[in-house]
Parts: sequence; structure tokens; C-alpha cells
Amino acid sequence: MFSIEKISGVVHTWLASHLPARIALLSEFVIVGILMISLFAFLGLVLVFMERKVSAYMQIRLGPNRVGPKGIFQTLADTLKLILKEGLRPTGADKFLFNLAPYIVMMVAMLLMAPIPFARNVQIWDVNIGVLYISAISSISVIGILMAGWSSNNKYSLLGAMRSGAQIVSYELSAGLAILSIVILTGSLRVSDIVASQATGWWIFKGHIPALISFVIFIIAVTAETNRAPFDLAEAESELTAGFHTEYSGMQFALFFLAEYVNIFIVTAIGATLFLGGWMPFHIGGWEAFNHIMDFIPSSIWFFGKTFFLIFIIMWFRWTFPRLRIDQLLNLEWRYLLPIGLFNLLLMTVIGILGWHF
Repeated sequence: MFSIEKISGVVHTWLASHLPARIALLSEFVIVGILMISLFAFLGLVLVFMERKVSAYMQIRLGPNRVGPKGIFQTLADTLKLILKEGLRPTGADKFLFNLAPYIVMMVAMLLMAPIPFARNVQIWDVNIGVLYISAISSISVIGILMAGWSSNNKYSLLGAMRSGAQIVSYELSAGLAILSIVILTGSLRVSDIVASQATGWWIFKGHIPALISFVIFIIAVTAETNRAPFDLAEAESELTAGFHTEYSGMQFALFFLAEYVNIFIVTAIGATLFLGGWMPFHIGGWEAFNHIMDFIPSSIWFFGKTFFLIFIIMWFRWTFPRLRIDQLLNLEWRYLLPIGLFNLLLMTVIGILGWHF
């Protein structure tokens, strides 16, 4: 059966048998880099099309339906338009920082792909502090956003960037507390260990109600961190034109646009890995026959299925809830999510120490 694990194994074996060890390793690095760039491009096309179709379904309309069958080439046409568009820079903008900002945002997204296990034994870098690595690297993206807003020499861009900075720094706390609750249950920061600990059941079920609370807090927090509605104050069209990327056009705007959707994939992939078992099939302790049937589904299908399910939930938020005001957004974090997250972490610590989880 088709599986990413089998393909990666075949490629590794072929390179190791035909090339010297160092050349084979270098070749694998190049292949992984090309695949990551290709995955970014593919995710941009698929997720934008998915967003348009999901919103159309929820609003009882068709969505894109002219360019290609069922409108599947509409996103490709938009991409070609952005590639051909001239990139403009406003007078008075800081040239170096203005050009650097979109690349920083994209580089952070690429670095975050490293510890994510896409399937069984398919992981770029299984670092022993994977969760800490993810939390640290994800914080760097706000630098690119602040840089874009300040260097544009535009008051709307600067205001959008400041909003985004306050928003990301605030909601990172709740997301971090939610992630820590799973680290307490597993006793490891290595992502592969967290996935392996869910062989007899996913933590969202084994961790009782505190794990479910952590999952809900995590989804809300990462929705805010990615500047998605109803937390899209950094890009509020009715107030700030387009927020921190108002002055960007052409491929520079496309990089910001692509980074938003890739970041959605990354945060949902992290959520699926921590709470829903990642590539691990749905297993129930003691149900050997049931677990054996679940094992027939390739691990990559499990991973992408869970990830796209969470992506659908985040898209659902956009077309369900109205945009919050900035004071409501910060009150939600500091008055509600953070205290609940702290208490929930304490409760999870008690459960972990006493071994009350399944």
C-alpha cells in the first residue's frame, strides 16, 4: 500500500548502496529541501482552494467554479498573477528590512517543519528537545511581522504590526501551557516519544478532561497566533487596509500570504501530533483485533487526515465568529485563557504524578 515511509526507505537504501556515505547524506539533504519547498507550494494551492470552498459551502454558494473543473485551477491562476506582478516599495521605506521581512517569516515556517513526523520513521530531525525547539522557533516569526510593519513607513502597517506583536506574544503563553500539559504526561520533549506514548490511545482521550481543556486552549491560541479570524486584527481590512503587509505586492506579498497558510498547517500538525497521536493509528488498549485493522491504514494518511481535520476547524472559526476588538482579544487571553491554562497545568501535573491517566 502507498506510504511515505516505504518511499523514504527505498530512496535511502538506493542512495546508500550507490553513493559514498557523505555524498548519500548530502543528496538526502538536497532532496528533503526540494520536497519541503514543493510541499510549501502545494499547501499554498490546496489550502487557499480549501478555504474558498469551505467558506462557499458555509455561505450556501459555489465558490471558485470557472478556472478548471470545479475551479481547481483558480488558485494557480492567482499564483501566476502574483508572480508576474511588479514588486513596489514605498518612498521612505527601509529597503533592506522591507525586503528581508517576508523571507524571515518563510524561513521560520521552514525551520518548524524539521521535528514534525509526517509518518512512521519519516521526520527531518528528531531532536531530543523537539517541543522546546518548536516553541522557540515559532516566536521568531513576530520579528518578521514587526520588521515589515516598521520598515514600510506606513502608519497602518506599523499599527497592524504592533497589534500582531502583542497578540502573538500574549497567546504564546496559553499555547505553551497547553503543550506543557502533554509534556508532563509523556515525560519527554522529543516529538517521537510523544507520538510513541499514544500507541494505546491518543492523549486527548487518555488524559481525561484536563487534556481536552488543553486541546481547546491550544486551538484557540494558535488561531490567534496565526492572525486568523476572529483574531485577525493585524490585518483588519475595515480599519488598517491590509495591516502589516499593506505596502507589499507581487512575490513579497505572496510570501506573506503563503506563510499564513503554511503556518496554519504547521500549528495543526503540531496539535495533531501532541493530542491526536500524529501518525499513530487510533488504538484502544487491549483491543488487538481492532488495533490490527487500524494498522492497515498508512501512517501518512492518519497524519494528514488529522491535520486537515484541524485545519477545517480553524477555517470554520473564520466563518462563524465575528472579529474581536483589540481589548476583547487581550482580555480573552489574560483574564480567561491564561488563568484556566495555569490551573489546568497544575491539575495535569497531579494526574501525571499520581498516574491517573489511562
